[in-house]
Amino acid sequence: MKARCYTESTRAFHRYGGRGIRVCDRWRDDFVAFFADLGPCPPGRSLDRVDNDGDYEPGNVRWASCAVQARNRSNNHFIEYAGEKLTLTDWARRLGVSDSTLWYRLKQGIPLVEALRPRVIALAA
Repeated sequence: MKARCYTESTRAFHRYGGRGIRVCDRWRDDFVAFFADLGPCPPGRSLDRVDNDGDYEPGNVRWASCAVQARNRSNNHFIEYAGEKLTLTDWARRLGVSDSTLWYRLKQGIPLVEALRPRVIALAA
């Protein structure tokens, strides 16, 4: 967390400190305070910011699974339909198609309601 935000030589700095993400004063130099707020890392989890553009601070940090973190990336393509907002990947899984198939449909200008409609293939008798 601190290296991403303050060490310019790290590979990830441009995605964190390089774009203004910081660690709150309470945690920056006090691991005990960080641990008191978050507790130990559960198995299979790692540190994640709820608001991907927000700082590492109480209320914006959680222990999250890889799947949750993958859906919290700034480069995800979200689609809102019928009051539900999911990533393109999640919509594709729900439809039983590949991400690239759904992306292709949308890129071709197929209206959203049609692009999200599962396709039925008629088999010749």
